[in-house]
Amino acid sequence: MPDALADLARFIAAGLPTTDSRAKPLLEALFGGRYHQRFASQAGIRDPLTTAGGFIPFAGLIHPDNPTSGSYGGASVIWFPTVEHGSIVTFVVGTAGLSPDEGLLTRPGHRRRVRALRRYLSDHGIWAWAKPDPTAIGVPVPGFVARRLSEFKAAVSRYGGELYAIARVPQDDLDVARMVVQAFLDLYAFERGWLPLKAWETEFSALMDALRADLFARVDETSVHDLLLDRHFVILQGPPGTGKTRMADRIKSSFFEGHGMTVQFHPAVTYEDFVIGLSPGTTDSSLHFKVRPGWLLQAARAATDRPFLLVIDEINRADLGKVLGEAIYLFEPGEAASRSVQLPYTPDGPGATDRRAEARFALPSNLYVLGTMNTADRSIAPIDLAIRRRFSFVTLMPDADVIACNSTSSASTIFGALQDVFTEYAPDEALDLLPGQSFFLAASDQGLRRRLRYELLPLIDEYLREGLVASLGAELQAVRDQIEGFVDHGTWID
Repeated sequence: MPDALADLARFIAAGLPTTDSRAKPLLEALFGGRYHQRFASQAGIRDPLTTAGGFIPFAGLIHPDNPTSGSYGGASVIWFPTVEHGSIVTFVVGTAGLSPDEGLLTRPGHRRRVRALRRYLSDHGIWAWAKPDPTAIGVPVPGFVARRLSEFKAAVSRYGGELYAIARVPQDDLDVARMVVQAFLDLYAFERGWLPLKAWETEFSALMDALRADLFARVDETSVHDLLLDRHFVILQGPPGTGKTRMADRIKSSFFEGHGMTVQFHPAVTYEDFVIGLSPGTTDSSLHFKVRPGWLLQAARAATDRPFLLVIDEINRADLGKVLGEAIYLFEPGEAASRSVQLPYTPDGPGATDRRAEARFALPSNLYVLGTMNTADRSIAPIDLAIRRRFSFVTLMPDADVIACNSTSSASTIFGALQDVFTEYAPDEALDLLPGQSFFLAASDQGLRRRLRYELLPLIDEYLREGLVASLGAELQAVRDQIEGFVDHGTWID
């Protein structure tokens, strides 16, 4: 069938028409040519492509509740053409304000998808920019962005406070131009609930899947191992059930051939447990103290001849400042082997010692440290900046593919419903409360119902009871009740 999007992209890439050409017929052709015709009434069209009277030419789609001319409000997808430099395509809040799109523009999901769109275009070699908050009307386009778009100075200066996403539309490659226009229009259509025609379903879905994958990027063990080799000190962080401990153990077994040790931090872990301390003993009925090397010293000794991995599970559950003590000085990527500290005791000596030279301690270059950290536990104080800067952090988010490959179709459906709620409504600080894939892994629906009843539902109830998800409480409660219905009756009702 004819490609209405390609025709529109060609028109946009050409820049400002030199004749009295209009964009309206091309925009109208999208309905029935790309999206179902029934959605045409849900789109307002603007196309004042003229510079007369100092007017800044633009064209695009706006909310249909706006008047046919003059100022408009709400979210719009607009392009600004120039005579010589082609066009930029943008998402814009109308100068009349957020209404009638307050719900759309304030939803965290829309902000996340717009920023994912920027990264998607960047991955395809297209320069793009997105504002952190679409509702921040009056916050102008940053200076470095404005300078990069100097050919579009008039539009950026006039609408800089309302623009919240921008991408160049290349003039010399119509395939790429179509891809850029498609990205903006299809995302706008998704937010409006417009469905594509069957001929374009695959292309439409591929874009949305790419944006969804960007929000929940997968992390593989090889990339974590490579980071360990480069930085030595790494922490895997993420929501509960995302496989952080499992990945750490697999890295230890696969890349270090099992040459490593795993310890777990908790509030009772001390400097004496981790670095060095004294332990009491008796000989001939007399009490004495001997020096006890902690886990760090044990790991350092084991790393003398070949690479050794020290895994610290739940690293943020201990008071790291007290547990590390002066050893924090050693955790400096690229410099650890050249640094040393004075320990209070000689590792192999009895009691306190004056043999200070023997009590110097440095981390061997073969020692690697991999921690895991639950980001959803609000009872734990965050890692302070002095310690944080010494580690590299890798975030593991829930992985839908793991569920699809290792559980039932019902598990994928239920996880998808939860994922959509968190993506759409959770603020950034609550997104890491999304339960991980381990809550959904089962060999049968019967086993899944058991896991959901005794593991997932109690977790969601705790979130709701403690007010941790107040911003999405009603939406999450609705999905929670639907999950309970599946648990009780074995049927998921869409």
